[in-house]
Amino acid sequence: METNNTAETVFVIGECMIELQRGQVAQAMDYRFGGDTLNAAVYLARLTDARRHRIAYVTALGTDGLSDDMAASWQAEGIETSRVQRLADKLPGMYLIETDADGERRFHYWRGDSAARHWLRGPQAPAILAQLAGARHVYLSGISLAILSPADRDVLLATLARCRDNGGQIVFDNNYRPRLWEGAQVAAEVYHRVLRLSSLALLTLDDEEALHGPATIEQVLARTSALGVAEIVLKRGGEPCVLWRDGQTQEVAAPPVATVVDTTAAGDSFGAAYVAARLAGKSAADAALAGHRLAGCVIGQRGAIIARALMPS
Repeated sequence: METNNTAETVFVIGECMIELQRGQVAQAMDYRFGGDTLNAAVYLARLTDARRHRIAYVTALGTDGLSDDMAASWQAEGIETSRVQRLADKLPGMYLIETDADGERRFHYWRGDSAARHWLRGPQAPAILAQLAGARHVYLSGISLAILSPADRDVLLATLARCRDNGGQIVFDNNYRPRLWEGAQVAAEVYHRVLRLSSLALLTLDDEEALHGPATIEQVLARTSALGVAEIVLKRGGEPCVLWRDGQTQEVAAPPVATVVDTTAAGDSFGAAYVAARLAGKSAADAALAGHRLAGCVIGQRGAIIARALMPS
């Protein structure tokens, strides 16, 4: 990938995994690559002006063939991969999707010792952390933090604090997966810490309630803004999203979607389009509309990453 030295780097931190689904042939499996922050990175790369912003993924992979395929697919999307460490003794995580007769999906994970969990212990980690500390833009999710050891979380959060103190903008998506955490109390404490560093919080009411218990929209906004977050987006699926900024709230309705095929990456794509629009200088309301439009296209197709030809104009 050709590097533009004048463009600002948007660092996206997280994990991409191998997704398995039963194929059309008996005993066969189809595979693809997926992960919340990887989905966001792909859509950010498609939607941002490469002359102004380049998207860099921060993670770790193995040295196996599937890891090679992953990295190549990211590069094909215009994602910068020099901060993707390759750990010889590790492999990417993997998950299997099973769909029952009613169309309900069940997920089975093999990620306990995945390469991405160890990226902060890789040989390039000190250099990457130094770059993050001086970054203008960092994007991460609850999953980005959940997969790390407590000690590694502390290191990353300390680096993000330096980034914030240096004028960097941190975007946090609250994707909450209880099975990845040591417990809800630990997760709540870590979320509290990262939100205190964040400029923009991308939240869903479902995840907020799963972590903190039942709450109204007003309570979620009050709790989050009290931590110093300057801009909050509360995503609510097909319902209007709620924006909070400078003490003011605004709802932005989603255009109707004719057919919902697969809601995978609805939130990831919304967040990416929102951030891309804000980076381009659009208003929060226009950014939310861009998020709704992309999410509407994504859920109308199967899979997290839709073809470029299906992207909204």
